[in-house]
Amino acid sequence: VVSTQSTGKLFAEHIDNLSNKRKRSFKRLLDECEHVTLTSTWKEIRRKIKHDPRFSKYSDDDKEREAEFNRHIKDRVSLAKSDFKQLLKEIKCVSHKSKEILLGPNGDSHRREITQFLTNDKRGLVLDDLPEERDRILDDYLAELEKYGPPPPPTATRPSKR
Repeated sequence: VVSTQSTGKLFAEHIDNLSNKRKRSFKRLLDECEHVTLTSTWKEIRRKIKHDPRFSKYSDDDKEREAEFNRHIKDRVSLAKSDFKQLLKEIKCVSHKSKEILLGPNGDSHRREITQFLTNDKRGLVLDDLPEERDRILDDYLAELEKYGPPPPPTATRPSKR
């Protein structure tokens, strides 16, 4: 025999599971929609996805769907920014001297070299919808590298094994 308290707890867990399942389904719908970009608005995307059953199953409240859409876009932008920052760390031609080089006579060729690396990787293309943000992240990263100077030699961070 199940007590009233544990029945209520089981019911609440069941409702939470159903809610999470609908939310995951709605997020999958947004991920699958090719029209969703980092700069998409709810109005334009709503028209594209409103006939999908996952749209109406998520919630009857359009404000709730819009809030979930906005959270989804915010999460995607955040992920894109962190991926872009990681990509910058992986580019070998970017160093503590890059900012100085960009301001000098060879700046255009160095910028083309950096841009070439960025366009060869998906993480570099994701922020094409937000060019000002992409440029700001790049400038901040170059300023940070310039501030900290050259990296320490490998022997300074790893004592030799004898």
